[in-house]
Amino acid sequence: MKRHKATPECGCGGWSRRSFIKAAAGFAGSSLLGVMPFKAFAQQAGLTAAGRNFIFVYFQGGWDQLLAFDPKDPTVFTADRVAETHIVPGYDRFTDATFPTMPVVPAQRAGADPSNIAFGPAIGRLANHYDVMCVVRGINMTTVAHEVGYRYFLTGKPPVGSAPRGSSVATEIVGQLAPAVPLPSIAYNLESYNEKYPGRANALNVNNINDLINVLAPSTIQLDSDIERQLLDFRGNPVTCESQLYDSRGLVSAYGESVTGVKSALASKLDNNFRFNLAQNDAVRAAYGLPASGPYDTPAGRAALAATAIKQGISQCVSITLQGNLDTHFGTQTTHATNLRIGFNALGDLFTDLRASPHPAGGTFMDHTTIMVFSEFARTPLINTAGGRDHHITGSCLLAGAGVKHNMVIGASGDIDMAPGRIDFATGASSVLTGLNIFPDNVIATVLASANLSWANLRMGPIPAALG
Repeated sequence: MKRHKATPECGCGGWSRRSFIKAAAGFAGSSLLGVMPFKAFAQQAGLTAAGRNFIFVYFQGGWDQLLAFDPKDPTVFTADRVAETHIVPGYDRFTDATFPTMPVVPAQRAGADPSNIAFGPAIGRLANHYDVMCVVRGINMTTVAHEVGYRYFLTGKPPVGSAPRGSSVATEIVGQLAPAVPLPSIAYNLESYNEKYPGRANALNVNNINDLINVLAPSTIQLDSDIERQLLDFRGNPVTCESQLYDSRGLVSAYGESVTGVKSALASKLDNNFRFNLAQNDAVRAAYGLPASGPYDTPAGRAALAATAIKQGISQCVSITLQGNLDTHFGTQTTHATNLRIGFNALGDLFTDLRASPHPAGGTFMDHTTIMVFSEFARTPLINTAGGRDHHITGSCLLAGAGVKHNMVIGASGDIDMAPGRIDFATGASSVLTGLNIFPDNVIATVLASANLSWANLRMGPIPAALG
């Protein structure tokens, strides 16, 4: 491809052609490459946080809900009743004395009612925020396959085999709201799908924090030849001026971006918000207990990234894999509980951050953010011969923040086998005879309804009792 020196006549204002092509590729979205390209840039330097934000938090591997959001009292579910209940809480099997051996009822928060929610022993600092939570128990996941349960919760639609159907819930939100933020949706080490919306609703997929930094950083690194070929004029002519690139396939009319907008994006230094080693981010490191020089691809670093993207007005939806290493069929209860607590502590710090940060529209960022925390299914209530737990069809999840009820438990798992429960959707209470199962469809519909968004593409509706 012919090299081109930036000139005022070309409207480049001294920026290199490669920098403009890189930025334009980001603005072009799916029109050029078919999916959101890995290089995308802010549309403006002056950023304003979205009025309503969403954070989706995934715990990978299938969590033990007895240690998290659906504990059982070991004085009720005793060893001599296992043949009857098929439930072993296992709280007496910890080899780490810092874990409680009973369900956790958090201390009353100042200005709040006492907790109506009991948590499992691995809940950590997250329990401090019971007063902005709605716990959903007894969810019928209909599967014990990792990919199926994972993709079911991402879309609210049962996969076909293991293949996803429909758009990710974050894509639905961005597609309906069309927020005026630079990167409307970020998916951090998480899949994302777009069934029907324009490319601007696609998530920017990143595998680690450095990917996001590289997306936002103005760089002198040359694009590789494959990408450069993508940016040829579609009639086969090489692009010799930025204006030709913008005119190709009507990019100007399609996206309304300009040379000025791209220059502003390249100069905005949004990447520095995620360089947590910088002095400007001392407060972020302190809030999340991050080391001065990294590493930051940790649960604490991922939580900090999610909060930063929302608070700085960079994104409206952030989806993150916060913690993995939960598919523990072997080993002690302590291993699983330790991994869970690390994730829940980081999530608790994120809640603390959002609750302490004023939102431009009033209140705090927690008042303007809906959070969903989930795993693909749960672990069996019985402990296997290897000291671990296997896959179990009944799940639980956490909703928190804007648009949902607070300090409330919806539904319950059964007292035998922790089977999926039936509830009265109007009250959230168990109703074995007349109630309905809760499915991921209902949870996703509830998230959408919490922001007055359409859930018409789902086969099931929201849970009215969970809506604030």
